Amino acid sequence: MSMLAPTLQAFFTERLVSQRRASAHTIAAYRDAFCLLLSFVERQIGKAPAALEIEHLDAKMVGAFLDHLERDRHNSVRTRNARLAAIHSLFRFAALRHPEHAASIERVLAIPPKRFERNIVSFLTNEEVEALLAAPNPRSFLGRRDHALLLLAIQTGLRVSELTGLRCHDVVLGTGAHVRCSGKGRKERATPLTTTTVAVLEAWLEERGGEPDDPLFPTRQGTALSRYGVTVLVARHAKVAAVHCPSLAIKKVSPHVLRHTAAMRLLHAGVDTSVIALWLGHESVETTQIYLHADLSLKERALARTAPIGGKLNRYRPPDQLLSFLQNL
Repeated sequence: MSMLAPTLQAFFTERLVSQRRASAHTIAAYRDAFCLLLSFVERQIGKAPAALEIEHLDAKMVGAFLDHLERDRHNSVRTRNARLAAIHSLFRFAALRHPEHAASIERVLAIPPKRFERNIVSFLTNEEVEALLAAPNPRSFLGRRDHALLLLAIQTGLRVSELTGLRCHDVVLGTGAHVRCSGKGRKERATPLTTTTVAVLEAWLEERGGEPDDPLFPTRQGTALSRYGVTVLVARHAKVAAVHCPSLAIKKVSPHVLRHTAAMRLLHAGVDTSVIALWLGHESVETTQIYLHADLSLKERALARTAPIGGKLNRYRPPDQLLSFLQNL
């Protein structure tokens, strides 16, 4: 094998697994990034990935790969930057093991992430929430499962990976009802449940049965729903709900939109952003500021408290007919 191959293997086994104890999601994301990169380089220079050297992945080649992601694979700038972050992580690791390639590595590390426009977050109104929750068929097992999942997602704001990772024993009912989950960075948190959510989950758990360690929201085969599966069911029910609530037809409803909806409902209720950050499992309160930008009603209330700017109302007055005649000569 080349020098790149053992370095890349050590990066995964030593840096990601042993030292950083990276999550399975992070390892999978890095794996996909390097599979795409190595396949691209192989097509460019005709060398098998196992035969590549570190110098083959110079700044020019990495730059071409990033352009390929956006141009040919139609990846977003966020995805492009995530792939670049994985490459930077590998090259910082390689710099310690191969100082003889320091100049080439430094040029790759100097490639900056691309700036992108930050859109205002999308969320559902109360009317849209009610329509979405009414969309699943209450007479079917899967419909009742989907209703419980949608309600839990909108009330708690759990990430889709946190929803799919829930087990039956993660739901604690009764006094101090809450749901436990393990979020980003293996940070565990408990989110309280409303009485409505408690009633729905209580009925669902009784119907669902199974062992405490079984998935809370299983597929027909009894396995845990995948991230893609949750995305599909949310979009399907949003399409059904759009028949009764037309505003949903112009929104792309995803599990993350449900998370945004939970945050906006808390914000509208007057909950402080620091509490919302804890509720959602944000690393920093600054991440929660995006909801302040999206809350138009908050800005309108702030405007109502300000003194009006003085200004004279100038009405249109038609010109004198005689002067107009003279001026147009």
